[in-house]
Amino acid sequence: VQLVESGGGMVQPGGSLRLSCEASGFSFRIYHMSWARQAPGKGPEWVSGITAGGESTYYADSVKGRFTISRDNAKNTLYLQMNSLKPEDTALYYCSRGQRQGIGAVRGQGTQVTVSS
Repeated sequence: VQLVESGGGMVQPGGSLRLSCEASGFSFRIYHMSWARQAPGKGPEWVSGITAGGESTYYADSVKGRFTISRDNAKNTLYLQMNSLKPEDTALYYCSRGQRQGIGAVRGQGTQVTVSS
């Protein structure tokens, strides 16, 4: 079982990034998936979740209206489109398996997002 995130980087406030999470070693299409983040010195924060079939999505209030979660079950890949980024979005972002509105036990290593001018 493996989750590998990519797409992070440094961006100016107001910019956009698209994160990807490639899954392998399990039947991706039957699991709810989510994104979470952890900023330096802070605990993990759930960001967004999506049902197994992609029909329902969920967002933390802090990102609602700016972030969009999606998935491509044919490609075993989860996405997070992040727009209107703010400095407070700076964190290590990682995907996890099995939860819509929480952080699953199976997680990737994460990809760093830094929002700074």
